Amino acid sequence: MATRNARPVATCRAAAVLALCLLAAGGAQAGRSCESRPLTAAQIERGMQLAERTARALDAEHARSGAQVVVLARAGQDLSKYRLRYSHLGWALRTAEGPWRVVHKLNHCGTAVGQLYAQGLGEFFLDDLWRHEAAWMVPRPEVQQRLLPVLQDRVRVKALHQRAYSMVSYAWGQKYQQSNQWAAETLAGAMESGTIRTREQAQAWLRFKGYEPTTLRLGPLTRLGGRVGSAHIAFDDHPNDKRFSDRIETVTVDSVFDWLQRAQLADPVRRL
Repeated sequence: MATRNARPVATCRAAAVLALCLLAAGGAQAGRSCESRPLTAAQIERGMQLAERTARALDAEHARSGAQVVVLARAGQDLSKYRLRYSHLGWALRTAEGPWRVVHKLNHCGTAVGQLYAQGLGEFFLDDLWRHEAAWMVPRPEVQQRLLPVLQDRVRVKALHQRAYSMVSYAWGQKYQQSNQWAAETLAGAMESGTIRTREQAQAWLRFKGYEPTTLRLGPLTRLGGRVGSAHIAFDDHPNDKRFSDRIETVTVDSVFDWLQRAQLADPVRRL
């Protein structure tokens, strides 16, 4: 679930892990509201400091364990009323040149469309974050081995991507897809690359492996206000029996983190 403004990359680097870059100057967001506010010098400095500290920590992890892929999260908005700590995640991978790049999905501000991007850590954290904190998990080596070639391939990385976007898309639906949902489904596709071809199959694998989405308690007024006022929020993909009993099941960072550790697919969460 997510929404947040992301500044466009100044240039698309030919040596980037993917031929995916920010193609337009328009805002893309995942992790907070779709507000357009210029960043202050202090916000820029704090964001870049967090990116630098995260890079050092990930480099140290690479030196220690050889890790090439981590799942990386940020806190772009206050979700404490839903008992959630983080708002958005992506797959960070170490490039052959050394720097880490984050492959993740962002929503085009003011629209119901999402797109995949590859960003540096500075771009990932350079925003008006709710809390300047990074969190990551290191997948088990066999998981990394399956994920890395998918994340490096511009065709395979988009295999389970759905452009239609809703910040609260139904975890087991295929009409919309939010950022964290793409990340989880892409993991499923990588782990069973020979058999998973559709989002429905990816979701079946996630169910089989014990993934449990977060259930948000959203009343009718909240749902109505969100749908009328925001292009990137829709509830019509949720089953009526759940939607009308105020149970919105969606993929959150916290639920993915909990599941990865429970399923023994990754090491415990680390924070900066």
